[in-house]
Amino acid sequence: MNTSSLPAASAAARGPASTPTPQPLGTWPNLVTLVRTLLAVAVGSAAVARADLGLLAAAYAIYWVGDVADGWLARRLDQETRAGAVFDIIGDRACTVLLCAGLLAARPDAWLVVAVFLVSFAVVDTMLSLSFLPWDLLGPNDFHRVDRAVWLLNWSPVAKASNTAGVTVLVLFGAYSAALVLALAILGVKVWSGARVASLLAAPPSRGASG
Repeated sequence: MNTSSLPAASAAARGPASTPTPQPLGTWPNLVTLVRTLLAVAVGSAAVARADLGLLAAAYAIYWVGDVADGWLARRLDQETRAGAVFDIIGDRACTVLLCAGLLAARPDAWLVVAVFLVSFAVVDTMLSLSFLPWDLLGPNDFHRVDRAVWLLNWSPVAKASNTAGVTVLVLFGAYSAALVLALAILGVKVWSGARVASLLAAPPSRGASG
């Protein structure tokens, strides 16, 4: 492979990975991702069909608890993989898009908030979350090795909580104006982060890169 085609970031991000040896797709963390996605989609589908906020809250709980659990297991068992990171990103989008439909069914007046949030999370953030792939990283959680500002705004624990749960909780409690302000702010952060990552990808290779 011609390493000059890789983005020029920090030497740590380009050099040999000091991370665990990649594991097969059949790992415990990936099993948790699969189970929590299937359960959240099943319960979420029932919530959409019935416009039931109780079922919707249960589906969100399954999704969020499972999302925390698969990441914790991956680190605990030393089973973080690039394939697992992509699988997790796909599972997150499957859950979120369906559960947003549940929000619309139960809270139709929140359609503008949900629309902004979906553009932010399902479109902009999907590309942003997959942007770790050109670097020698196991997933977005390692992006601080490339750019700490982008990591802080998108994948630090505080950023993850506010980005995925903040808007939803506000909508569930009927605080639509606050939810819209937060959704727009998150979209702005995602667009800025995407532009910053794009500039890193477009940067010329370092002088030490071999052909």
